[in-house]
Amino acid sequence: MKPQEDMLAAGNVISSLTAIMDVVNSFLVGHQKRVAELASALAAEMNLPPDLREGLRIAGLLHDIGEIAVPISILAKHGKLNADESGLVKAHPQTGYAILKTLGFSQPVAEIVLQHHERLDGSGYPHRLKADAILPQARILAVAEVVVAMTSQAMYRTAPGVDAAVAEITRNKGTLYDPGVVGACLTLCRKKGFRFQ
Repeated sequence: MKPQEDMLAAGNVISSLTAIMDVVNSFLVGHQKRVAELASALAAEMNLPPDLREGLRIAGLLHDIGEIAVPISILAKHGKLNADESGLVKAHPQTGYAILKTLGFSQPVAEIVLQHHERLDGSGYPHRLKADAILPQARILAVAEVVVAMTSQAMYRTAPGVDAAVAEITRNKGTLYDPGVVGACLTLCRKKGFRFQ
């Protein structure tokens, strides 16, 4: 297969997987695209090299693909999840990793997906990684996902909004979230007026 054909085929696979997630989790349609968009903007703000930015964009588009193994009744549940339900949801990064690890991306897309719920202080999941054990791209994706989740309406809840998202990442800068990523996000949201396309 020629390089251009290979890139086109990879793009089609990514689009198909993203479309599957929009069907599976229909009340959060577009979530992955918005996360990818913000993660890409953060990576550009932080001057990451183009190849790392592209790997991060792909990981953003696919970061919740593991939710395909979570029953829709849990994904759509109003209110608090019980321990078993929470365990199923918390398994989605590992499921996503299992799905993506054999696709042969030139960047560590599967590993970024696996680590996107890890937190600097080791309180995240699935492996309770700390600080530099977490890939820089996964640290960017973590902030992007929190901000998108807090600024997007869902069928079952009202979005807290940009101010609440900024307060969350600022309050937990250096504890949960990478300080450099938080700084870049504050610059984008407060000084540069970042808006989703």
